[in-house]
Amino acid sequence: MRVLIVTAGSWGDVAPYTGLGVRLRSAGHDVAIATHVRFRDAVTAHGIGFRALPVDPREVLASAAGRSLARAVSPPVAMARLMRMAQEFMPRLTSGVVDAVRQGADVLLSSTFTDPMCSALGEAMRLPALGVYLQPIEPTAAFPPLVTAARSFGPHGNRLAARALWAATDRIFAPAVSGLRRELGLPPRRFGGPLGLPRDRLVLHGFSPRIVRRPADWPERHRVCGYWWPATPPGWQPDPRLLDFLDAGPPPVFAGFGSFVAADAERLSALLAEALRRAKVRGIVQSGWTGLHAEGDELLTVQEVPHAWLFPRTAAVIHHAGAGTTAAGLRAGVPAVPVPVQLDQHFWAGRLTALGVSPPPLRYQRLTAPRLAEAIVAVTRTPAFRARSRRLAAGIAEEDGAARVLTALGRLG
Repeated sequence: MRVLIVTAGSWGDVAPYTGLGVRLRSAGHDVAIATHVRFRDAVTAHGIGFRALPVDPREVLASAAGRSLARAVSPPVAMARLMRMAQEFMPRLTSGVVDAVRQGADVLLSSTFTDPMCSALGEAMRLPALGVYLQPIEPTAAFPPLVTAARSFGPHGNRLAARALWAATDRIFAPAVSGLRRELGLPPRRFGGPLGLPRDRLVLHGFSPRIVRRPADWPERHRVCGYWWPATPPGWQPDPRLLDFLDAGPPPVFAGFGSFVAADAERLSALLAEALRRAKVRGIVQSGWTGLHAEGDELLTVQEVPHAWLFPRTAAVIHHAGAGTTAAGLRAGVPAVPVPVQLDQHFWAGRLTALGVSPPPLRYQRLTAPRLAEAIVAVTRTPAFRARSRRLAAGIAEEDGAARVLTALGRLG
């Protein structure tokens, strides 16, 4: 079966699908991933086909508008800024998705951000189109919508808040997708959420039910599968300098913000270095898209290192609570210090705290070296954090999220 996975966003929105793609390929499927050109080599290195989508996510996040997301004082403000940005590139992205799908496929697997386009194309071309989501966006009484950074509004309030977010999100997608439906000769669809998608379609979620339990009020065909782990680059070997650093002392604390682009790399680098020094721990800082850099006798800066290899060798991980980095830390069985910046990062940070594997999140906009140092001390010197992390990791290791996708594809054949 020719399987086309369509995803857009940062590396965290692509990496899990490389592992899923490798697994599907090993089961005999012909797999391609349609995503941004920036990630071409990372996809093709695993023997997976590649189809290019326009827009460079790093350039978008590094722009003045992109950097303003991190300065947003509240999630609603960040959402409004994201909407303005997305409306500018959505027509180009939609056109790219159309071109990628028209190159041929027997089934479409689409991420949250590309699902409105893929659903319309599947309908027009009579192709099965399944959602493969990394975030739980379906409204529920169980928890508030991802981007609110709020505690529960109560069962009724949570659902109302989610529907309000749908209405806002539809403003991003509606013009481009409505135009696409007209182009494809499809009848118009009322955009009331989620993203104009039919509620009876199959949606598979790539996170652990131990981390987010499937809400009882979700549609029956919305399933929680378990994580899809990123594939390790073939032939990857750790830098000897990194190995020497790890061997030179106790396990260090990792600090990284992934695909987030900070407005002031020097300030954030200095803050991280000062916090690690105050906490009296060794540290590894990952450069990431911001270009962080901190060096010293007890500090090392690294570029891209597979989290599956590095995190088990650390005492704790400081991160922005993106879905992928959060998952990697949970898999490694190490506690976390979440520093959410925007969007769904607040949700995942809250889950870490609720699960007892991290202290309360530190909002990036209010981050200081003393506050971060205090959290590092708490997470590294409280054995209960590590004990809970290890128990959770043992449970996650028993899950096979990719198998659930294989089963779903088998039922289509």
